Amino acid sequence: MEQETLIFGLHSVIEAIQAGKTIEKIFIQKGLQGNLAHDLESLIRKEGINASYVPVEKLNRLTSKNHQGAVAQISPIEYHDIENLVLNVIESGKTPLFLLLDQLSDVRNFGAIIRTAECTGVNGIIIQKKGSAPINGDTIKTSAGAVFKMPICRVDHIKDAMFHLQASGIAVIAATEKTNDTIYDIDFKVPCAIIMGSEGRGINPSVLKLADSKAKLPLLGTIESLNVSVACGAILYEVVRQRLV
Repeated sequence: MEQETLIFGLHSVIEAIQAGKTIEKIFIQKGLQGNLAHDLESLIRKEGINASYVPVEKLNRLTSKNHQGAVAQISPIEYHDIENLVLNVIESGKTPLFLLLDQLSDVRNFGAIIRTAECTGVNGIIIQKKGSAPINGDTIKTSAGAVFKMPICRVDHIKDAMFHLQASGIAVIAATEKTNDTIYDIDFKVPCAIIMGSEGRGINPSVLKLADSKAKLPLLGTIESLNVSVACGAILYEVVRQRLV
């Protein structure tokens, strides 16, 4: 975790949250008791922060300091406000292209997607606070530094982001096998946002039904699905192909 900032100790983690620091994830020792532990858990619930309950050995591996049962990862980037980002892209005269990641959990997939997104002209990536992969050293490395160039927004709920994009005239297209349409049937020349699902579950059904359209990649072999970062790359380059014509 040498590329991340770690905060350790119950008091320090609580103070960081109260000071408005952007927390990627908090690791809490399993079975931790006491008033401070209770206060921290209340703050985590209130702020919707990612948290994992882990054995003390995990915390000892994260830091050799006196962690008191709590270690927090501070985000290495500043997240963008979705409303300002969408407005700025529209006002720039560019045809908007956004990515929505529905609780993608693998940091290397996240980093690879950020890298491809930067290479294909994506205007911003939107993730959900809860259940999403953190931005850590592995994310930064896999993105080849693109994480520092790509605007990323964190929202309470992906559905809220979808509603805002749709209200702004941006079509939301879900990448899913639950359709007969392939990506080659979709018009990507219009302002659009593409939703990619998590590695195991795919797109949440309640999110999927709010999409304006659905599209899949044709699979000609016997394997039922592609790695999500590979699939995302294939879709984004279809967008590039259409927009270059």
